[in-house]
Amino acid sequence: MQYRNGQRLPLDGGEGTLRLSVNSRARRISIRIDVRAGEAVAVAPNERRLAEAVTFARSRNAWILERLTARPVGTPLQPGGTVTLSGHPVRLVAGGGAGAARLSTDETGPIIISGGEGEAFSRRVRNLLKREARRALVARTDIHLQALGQKPVQVSIADGRSRWGSCSPHNRTIRYSWRVIMAPPAVLDYLAAHEVAHLVHANHSPAYWAVVRDLIGDPSSHRRWLRDHGASLHAVGR
Repeated sequence: MQYRNGQRLPLDGGEGTLRLSVNSRARRISIRIDVRAGEAVAVAPNERRLAEAVTFARSRNAWILERLTARPVGTPLQPGGTVTLSGHPVRLVAGGGAGAARLSTDETGPIIISGGEGEAFSRRVRNLLKREARRALVARTDIHLQALGQKPVQVSIADGRSRWGSCSPHNRTIRYSWRVIMAPPAVLDYLAAHEVAHLVHANHSPAYWAVVRDLIGDPSSHRRWLRDHGASLHAVGR
């Protein structure tokens, strides 16, 4: 059978789909879980190897179904709830009116107080988290750029479906997911170092990882944190 990039196939024995994806930067066949889309993704370096990716995915069908079933339930951003900011819980409080969300404190500790109701409240809180993410990520990006003697880059904040960040060395742009602002600061710093290092090596070769280690030391614990907790971050606001 001839498979194509972007094609979706049903999973055996359960709900959900398998999406086929070609990534020329991939060095091997792999399977990942797209938490936001609720589907598995089979990645191949080129279209010719998609059949191999499908075979590999079918051999891991039970694991895929287990991961999809274990996806965290969406966590709405609403008054009375909590969200993490730099790894610490912050309570969400309705402020009345239509004012923008802002950080504050009360007798219980840090809070985010915001106007609006329903989706308007949630949107204002997301906008605050995005502002905080931009501030922190731009600062850490600049630190790592200076350490490597690199020129400035253009930073943008998005809500990637599965990737925490991406770097385009040819036009010197870096895109980050705002959701990393909910992770501990060391994890956010790792993400900034990870993307800045791609300005030196546009791959994940040993030389690339040597640059990352020069910037922040051993990244394994931060990578593990994102792997273990990333699904929960993607569930926030769903």
